[in-house]
Amino acid sequence: MKDFNFKKSLGQNFLIDDNIKKKIVESANIEEDSLIIEVGPGNGALTKMLVNFNVPVIAFEIDERLKEELLNINASNLEVVFCNFLDVDLRMFLSKYKYKKIHLIANLPYYITTPIINKVMKETEVNEMIIMVQKEVGDRFKALPNSKDYNSLSVFLQYYFDISKVTLVSRNSFVPKPNVDSIVVKFVRKEELLDVKNLDMFFKFVKDSFKQKRKNLRNNLRNYDLDKIDVLLKNIGKDLTYRAEQLTLEDFVYIVNNLL
Repeated sequence: MKDFNFKKSLGQNFLIDDNIKKKIVESANIEEDSLIIEVGPGNGALTKMLVNFNVPVIAFEIDERLKEELLNINASNLEVVFCNFLDVDLRMFLSKYKYKKIHLIANLPYYITTPIINKVMKETEVNEMIIMVQKEVGDRFKALPNSKDYNSLSVFLQYYFDISKVTLVSRNSFVPKPNVDSIVVKFVRKEELLDVKNLDMFFKFVKDSFKQKRKNLRNNLRNYDLDKIDVLLKNIGKDLTYRAEQLTLEDFVYIVNNLL
């Protein structure tokens, strides 16, 4: 691949650190009824290891210049699809496969990390995601209340998943070398979700609460019944002068369930 013309517009940074590849693969909990989705396999560095699980692996690659490299991977359990992953009807595509658990394992292009995660969550009951992302983004995914990285996305993802760090990844682990370091983050779907009476309202309320991160809840929730919210906040030892980053997932669930 030394003469390959990497496209910055596609976020192409190929992983060359075998130790990191090994850590990614070893962190996966793949069972015989699993199915693996990889987005952006590039030259197949990770793909060649994923097929060893001997379960279906579907690799979605947008750059057809990588066809020869990817189609030369000799594995009967691998399907390589050359298309824009965001345009795929995943429910329809996966209907031809038999599986009980879905795993997203990928070195995601930084510029479309969140859209890919949202799509997988919306169109599948994904059980596990092990993804490499820009460190700053990964820190937000797993951020806890009262930290600068905690935001609405942290709350959304942590409602569905237990999230943990697998490993930090130096920018020197890639060709070409990106301008930032990366992190591998593992998401495991929770067996029991908190009881939320209205998910749409819950997600809207969380997003509105973080609308202006440095503003307090009184300022961000002007379009809600502030008197009622104030009473609910005081029930959990807080009030409208608090900022959204000071509320836990459980706090948000309690408030929304009692606003209905």
